[in-house]
Amino acid sequence: MTTNHDVIRRWASDRRAEPATISGTERDGRAGVLTFDFPGYRESGRIRPITWDEWFDTFDLRQLNFIYQEERSNGGQSNFFRTESPHREDA
Repeated sequence: MTTNHDVIRRWASDRRAEPATISGTERDGRAGVLTFDFPGYRESGRIRPITWDEWFDTFDLRQLNFIYQEERSNGGQSNFFRTESPHREDA
């Protein structure tokens, strides 16, 4: 888990993933659900590219944590991640 922008950007870069949000989840003119556009992801119809500045502005404003996995149990690269608010009651 991290909040470090450099770590998050490096993790995404290693996977050729670009910052994105899910269309229709925007709030108050800001990005909604934060995600990444991974090459070859087939269900990307709702994924809308955004800039790193937009991604991190939303990430910081919501005081999120970036929870991620580097490798799967078989040693292959993992694309697993999620963002989580430490302020949620069920967090």
